[in-house]
Amino acid sequence: MEDYIVEGSRDKFFVPNVNLSGNTKKGAIQGESYLEEPYQFYEDIYKWIANYFEVTKGEFTLDIKLTYFNTASSRALLDLFINLKELSDNGAALTVNWFYPDPDDEEMLMEAEDLIEESELEMNLVEYAL
Repeated sequence: MEDYIVEGSRDKFFVPNVNLSGNTKKGAIQGESYLEEPYQFYEDIYKWIANYFEVTKGEFTLDIKLTYFNTASSRALLDLFINLKELSDNGAALTVNWFYPDPDDEEMLMEAEDLIEESELEMNLVEYAL
């Protein structure tokens, strides 16, 4: 299965780095998300992951380490998580890790908790130092 890679950028819009690999069974979304078409961007990620589970039936770990995302990206992320929850409910061995900066900056932690509550997707919350 071919990897899915998006090189992030910070031009007019902020595009996060995306690296999804079938060989390593891991993926990452990192950076800032202020996109022109956030629904399509995150839908493409979902489609790759759904295809991965159709082809391999193996495990997959997705690490998310966003430092900023706007409201439109937040809604698109919620859609992604709802779709991932459905995959998980149907037997996909999916682990999602949400990385957030140390507790002095609670905003990303609170955003993750809201997304977990709304999507009902189980995620590991992982603190990291800035």
